Amino acid sequence: MQNRSPNAAEGIDVSRYQGTIDWKRVRADGKSFAFIKASQGQRYVDPTFITNAKGIKAAGLLLGAYHFVDATNVNAAKAEARHFAEVLEQVGGAKELDLPAVMDYENNPGALSSAAIHEIALAFLTEFERVSGRKPMVYTGNAFATHFKVPLGSYKLWIARYSTRVPSDTTPWKLWDFWQYSDSGRVEGIQGPVDLNVYAGTEAELRQAFAGEEGEEPMTAEEKAAFKTLQQQVAALENSKDVLKQTLNEQSAYIKKVDQRVAELEARQTMPVPIWAKEAMAAAVAFHPASPIVDAKLPSSYDFYRLLVVLNRLGVFKATK
Repeated sequence: MQNRSPNAAEGIDVSRYQGTIDWKRVRADGKSFAFIKASQGQRYVDPTFITNAKGIKAAGLLLGAYHFVDATNVNAAKAEARHFAEVLEQVGGAKELDLPAVMDYENNPGALSSAAIHEIALAFLTEFERVSGRKPMVYTGNAFATHFKVPLGSYKLWIARYSTRVPSDTTPWKLWDFWQYSDSGRVEGIQGPVDLNVYAGTEAELRQAFAGEEGEEPMTAEEKAAFKTLQQQVAALENSKDVLKQTLNEQSAYIKKVDQRVAELEARQTMPVPIWAKEAMAAAVAFHPASPIVDAKLPSSYDFYRLLVVLNRLGVFKATK
C-alpha cells in the first residue's frame, strides 16, 4: 500500500479508556479528526460516546464513530449493525457524522474460517447501509485483512499497522484511506496513551473528500431548516400509525413537492435508484399504478431515496381498506 503523503492530516481514535478528554487541546495539538467508539456486540454502548461526540463537534474536529464486531454468525452480524445504527441516532444518526461510520472487525474469538469471517463482515456492512442509508467503512488489522475477499474492496479502508513501514497490500485493498500507525501516542488534552492515525491526504483534502453526503453539495442554512422540518414530520408519523393513515394523501402530495425541490437544488447531483431504495421505489410506484406518485425512470437525490425508504417502512405505500 501507499506511504503517507506530505502534510497528511493527523487524527486519533478513542473509547472510554481515555477518560475525560479536552478536545480543544486535542485540536490545538494539530489533530483534525477523531474516531470514537460507539458500540460493541448487540447491546453495549460506550459510556463516553455522546460526551466525546459533542466535544469533538465543539472543538472543530471531524467526527467519526466505530462499532466493535463480536458476531460469530451472519444473523448476529446483522443485529449488531442495527444496534450500531440505533446508537448513532443518539447524535442524529450516521448522516450527522463527518466521516463514514466504521465496522471494527479485527479478531476471531470463534475460530471461524476466512469464508465465515468474510460473510459476517459483508452482512454487517450491507445491513448497516440498509438501515442507516449511509455506506460504512472497514477498520481492521493488516494481518486480519487477509480473511476478506474482493467484494469488500468497494468499502473505504482504515488499516491498523503499528510501524513506520507501510501496510501490506491485501486482496480487497491496495490503498488505505486511514492508517492507524501507533497505539502509544501522546496528545495534549488526553492523559495516557492514545491511538494515532493519519489520513491519505492533507486536512483540506480530508474535509473536501467527506464534505456532504455521498458527494452532494452542502445545503444552505435555509435548506437545512426546511429539510429538518420534513424530518420532524416523518418522526411524528412514526409515532402514530393512525395519524399516518389519516394524512396519507397529504404526505403523498408532499413527497412530490420534496422530489421537485431536491431536484432543483441538486440538479448536478442526481443519482439512479440505489440498491437499498429499490424496494421502496417499487412500492411507491405500485401504490397508484395508474398515476404513480414517483417516476422510477428519473434519477433523484440521496435524501429523497432515504425519505422514500422511511415512508415505505412505515407502511405508507400499503393499500388501506
